[in-house]
Amino acid sequence: MSEHIRSELADGVLTVTLDRADKKNAITQAMYSTLAEATERAGTDDAVRVLLLRAEGDSFSAGNDIQDFIALGSQGAGPGDMPVFRFLKALADLDKPAVAAVKGRAVGIGLTMLLHCDLVVVAEDALLSVPFVNLALAPEAASSLLLPAVIGHQRAFELFALGEPLDGRTALAWGIANRAVPADQVEATAAELAAKVAARAPNSIRKTKRLMRDAEGIWALMQREGEAFGSQMKSPEAMEAFMAFMQKRAPDFSKAG
Repeated sequence: MSEHIRSELADGVLTVTLDRADKKNAITQAMYSTLAEATERAGTDDAVRVLLLRAEGDSFSAGNDIQDFIALGSQGAGPGDMPVFRFLKALADLDKPAVAAVKGRAVGIGLTMLLHCDLVVVAEDALLSVPFVNLALAPEAASSLLLPAVIGHQRAFELFALGEPLDGRTALAWGIANRAVPADQVEATAAELAAKVAARAPNSIRKTKRLMRDAEGIWALMQREGEAFGSQMKSPEAMEAFMAFMQKRAPDFSKAG
């Protein structure tokens, strides 16, 4: 369990909040365990009709907590042993609507989890990025399939390969978001959409979402991505990228073959 994840159920909406604002809501393995539990609850609890993901502070999520991540990798943990995979499977299996309210930075899984949401509200000045290659890693959360499906191969490859952020207005134009609004309107807009969906016929909504998604295929891809991710985690490239990150310098991959 993690004190950095809060859950609250009201009027059919389970609101799950990332509450680690002092660390830009970087996600630890303990946080993933609690996120997984909340997402599983959303799928099985009849009182929950909609899952709403939001965050405290000025960033949705800075992605994985790098120090926590490096420590886990140094213990020899494989991807299948990481709580993040329990969360990813819960996302893949979720057949109820998921809504996200995104302000500030959404990095790595902070963006890729949005691809599993059905309604996404972003701040116009939000910055979304997937800098996996910058860390010499590989895509996760089925983003190697879902991101190109949403925005096209060339745009997705550019986001993955260069790791540069796109703003909220572009996320809307490219189809990653349903709404791009001023930052001070994000929470209210997302809550309004969640309430509207929660008022719809729940079984109809669930069947609609199931028909729109290949949950088994998404999970199978997540596992294949996990193998690639795990292989890269142990590579000289990743070691150089992590060291460079910790030392606040640019990585040098010329000798990390």
